[in-house]
Amino acid sequence: MTTTTSKDPVGLHTLEVIAKADRFNRWMYDQFKHRLKGEILEIGSGIGNISKLVIQEGHFITLSDYNEEYCESLKKNFSQNINVREIISIDLLHIDFENKYAAYKKKFDSIFLLNVLEHIEDDVMAIKNCSFLLNEEGHLILLAPAYSWLYSSFDKQLGHFRRYSLSSLKELLRKEKFSILSGSYFNLTGMAGWFLFGKILKHKMLSSGAISAFNKIVPIAKFFDKLVGRKVGLSIIVTGIKI
Repeated sequence: MTTTTSKDPVGLHTLEVIAKADRFNRWMYDQFKHRLKGEILEIGSGIGNISKLVIQEGHFITLSDYNEEYCESLKKNFSQNINVREIISIDLLHIDFENKYAAYKKKFDSIFLLNVLEHIEDDVMAIKNCSFLLNEEGHLILLAPAYSWLYSSFDKQLGHFRRYSLSSLKELLRKEKFSILSGSYFNLTGMAGWFLFGKILKHKMLSSGAISAFNKIVPIAKFFDKLVGRKVGLSIIVTGIKI
């Protein structure tokens, strides 16, 4: 249950609702798990919805978040796990980022950010600082919301600055000297619910009932993504390699 004292009640509610969507979380993870290698950093781990899947597969991972409340939750739930290297706070827009995080320079072989970049006002600086943390030929994996025209009351309440196109997200990586390994859209079926509840009905939070219902039809959602060749969807997934 979401606590009333949370500094991010909408975000926490959303994470807690999605935490129960096991099929959806597995489907999301399956989209990029083959890109993970070596030492892994997750930026914006939240309460660990995807983190636990990475850990279950035996990867060694450092968890992080900008939100101290989430960092405390991660420490409570994951600090004793032998596959978790550290749980740290990371601010990708810190004014003195390279000095503050000097100990992590080129430390990681894979970094992933799932539904994080849209929360960061200066996304160019965010990618630059991710590159600082990545080893040569390291993988940077981004999942972000798609299509500016889908920006809705959900986005506003969640603190999203923008939504992306596949080309704009690729270009963001190329500007910071990344070569694109792959890029596609994800979750065509989810667009209908986002448009209806966010754009038309202007709901401010994702409902547990809607997410539960969607979780049950994930096999159908997978079919539709395959049918359209992942050329349209609610989200975008892009992987770049540092060159």
